[in-house]
Amino acid sequence: MSQTHSLRLGVNIDHVATLRNARGGKHPDPVRAALEAISAGADGITAHLREDRRHIRDADMERLKAEISKPLNFEMAATPDMVRIALAVKPHAVCLVPERREELTTEGGLDVVGQRESLEPSIARFTDAGVRVSLFIAADPKQIEMAAKLKAPVIELHTGAWCDAITDGELIKADSEWQRIVAGAKLAKSAGLEVHAGHGLDYATAETISALPEIMELNIGYYMIGEALFIGLSDTVRLMRAAMDRGRMQSKSAS
Repeated sequence: MSQTHSLRLGVNIDHVATLRNARGGKHPDPVRAALEAISAGADGITAHLREDRRHIRDADMERLKAEISKPLNFEMAATPDMVRIALAVKPHAVCLVPERREELTTEGGLDVVGQRESLEPSIARFTDAGVRVSLFIAADPKQIEMAAKLKAPVIELHTGAWCDAITDGELIKADSEWQRIVAGAKLAKSAGLEVHAGHGLDYATAETISALPEIMELNIGYYMIGEALFIGLSDTVRLMRAAMDRGRMQSKSAS
């Protein structure tokens, strides 16, 4: 994604498509949402094409690649069918995630240690095609070290457990999860990986994690689409961008 800001914001537009699919038809249009998010300051767009097509559809991915002016991050399970589709679309990047049909949302990080043999050829195919690969993993040292061995240039740290603990008022758990993220980001950076983060982030948690100098990009979707119902997508993007900038300024002040 672009270097407009020292910390990039990727906006996930999946749940605009969820709303559209609730009644069928073409509205609201996730591509229109992507264009509005970019106009308001997003550095890129993320979209997850799931096996069951519960929100984003194949045609959405094709239109996003053709119509947006910023990088497209194609979130996907590393299945043969999805690899084929992604190679045809040729986005800027793919983010490989675990996927279970019955889950409401992505529940955890990808087990790159256990799935090394199946992931390695897919990563190589994307690399050969000029598509950047990100692995969506927990802030676990073994997973981070394996990501580096697989030669994926980017990891995205799963922040869901930390965000959920904060929301539930479980302060001890939240602190423990936060320390894992801090240590994981440092380990990944030292291993030569570019570090992104996402899942469950809101204004406050995005501001907090933006203070970590190792983090180069946040990908945020569900919270922002929900906020957009009340204040509009453009203002939501601007407020998130401002929260991230405040966090990054804290990082610069501390260094």
